[in-house]
Amino acid sequence: MKTIELPLKNAFGKIRIPLPSSKSESNRVLIIDALTKGKNILSNLAEARDTQTMIRLLNMDPEVYDVLDAGTTMRFLTAYAALNGKIKTLTGTPRMCERPIGILVDALREIGAEIEYLGKEGYPPLRVKGFEGQKATEISIRGDVSSQYISALLMNAPLLPQGLTLNLTGKVGSVTYITMTLELMKAFGVAYSFEGNRIQIYPQSYQATSFSVESDWSGASYWFSLLAVAGSGELFLEGLKADSLQGDARIVEIMEQLGVKSTFEDGGVRLQKTEVLGLPSFDFAHCPDLAQTVAVTCALTGQTSHFLGLESLRIKETDRIYALQQELAKIGAQLVEKESDVFTLLPAREIPETVNIHTYDDHRMAMAFMPLMTRTRLKIEDPEVVNKSYPSFWKHCELLGIQPLIGE
Repeated sequence: MKTIELPLKNAFGKIRIPLPSSKSESNRVLIIDALTKGKNILSNLAEARDTQTMIRLLNMDPEVYDVLDAGTTMRFLTAYAALNGKIKTLTGTPRMCERPIGILVDALREIGAEIEYLGKEGYPPLRVKGFEGQKATEISIRGDVSSQYISALLMNAPLLPQGLTLNLTGKVGSVTYITMTLELMKAFGVAYSFEGNRIQIYPQSYQATSFSVESDWSGASYWFSLLAVAGSGELFLEGLKADSLQGDARIVEIMEQLGVKSTFEDGGVRLQKTEVLGLPSFDFAHCPDLAQTVAVTCALTGQTSHFLGLESLRIKETDRIYALQQELAKIGAQLVEKESDVFTLLPAREIPETVNIHTYDDHRMAMAFMPLMTRTRLKIEDPEVVNKSYPSFWKHCELLGIQPLIGE
């Protein structure tokens, strides 16, 4: 097991970070591009392993779509294959095959796809066996499990003979990701209606266009966190827009409360330290990928906070709630479930001189705990896990004037 060691560093100068491109935007426009037979001009696609896996599978079109550990790729390709009459087997890593997909498969079957499970019911691997013709024009799907199921259906809906209407039931989480999908579809010429919990897509064609992917707000969040807990410094994050489609742009609002001022300028956003006001509570229902980052930030800035909307964290790359609880305990912090789906973050008490962080095969665990280097000598296991979304992360850490040490 490799580790990366970050020596104690609590201050740095004015640093520019060339952020990676958005994985979320990239994976969506790649599906849209496939639905328009590759007639678009796409630029600034993400270097993330998930996106590179999507590119490889779409270009090679193998009989087996092995998505590795890419949940978005699994869900998007399942719908793409099922609603476009492809005969495919979809599989991935052992953890990927533990992540549920039954809600999406049930919806696809209702529309007219023929799909069978090759192992446990409701989970990959699965076999897409064709499209029998559209059987339903309007379906209901839960909105409280994964917005990726909804996005997967939406992107294919315009090419269905009769279009598709989705009724979202229950509490709808990650609405910003659903809106991102719809707005990206609109950028490629598709009209839609989204009123209340009802989304309507009429049959229509995508229009070929040119599209450049924005930098990744999820990746940006780790640098906000670092500045929030550091003694001094200033950062400029390249490639971010004030009018972003990405839900994780909420990090600006959150970090205003945790001591980081954001100023949008040409080419990106400038971050400067300011007063910590505190974050009494926050609902992550629409930006769950920020939860680990904010939890570590609150722990290190001494903020007792209440977190809501963490339900989807249990079915991510790992059970992120459990992983956070285990690793925060190493610095005397706690994430306690006080009542159903309401967690209290109790800040760090006494931080050891050296802390080893286990990543649980989760890229966000590695990056979320990086700011701990402002308090102690930090060792992070399995540093290459960041390749899933941010392969250049450790190189960008070197821009801070530190030399990470990689060892066995």
